[in-house]
Amino acid sequence: MIVVLGLAVLGALLGALTARKRNGSGADIAQYAAGYGIAFALVGLILSLVLVRFVV
Repeated sequence: MIVVLGLAVLGALLGALTARKRNGSGADIAQYAAGYGIAFALVGLILSLVLVRFVV
């Protein structure tokens, strides 16, 4: 669960920085942060499931 939350936060930060770098408005920054956060959380969920299934 920590992996999922950690990657979600990392994705949100990366998304916000990407939108800011592209000179986006506040709504653009929020949308990028949400999109990247969800995508990274999904990757974290899959990674967490693989770790639990094959390592533990």
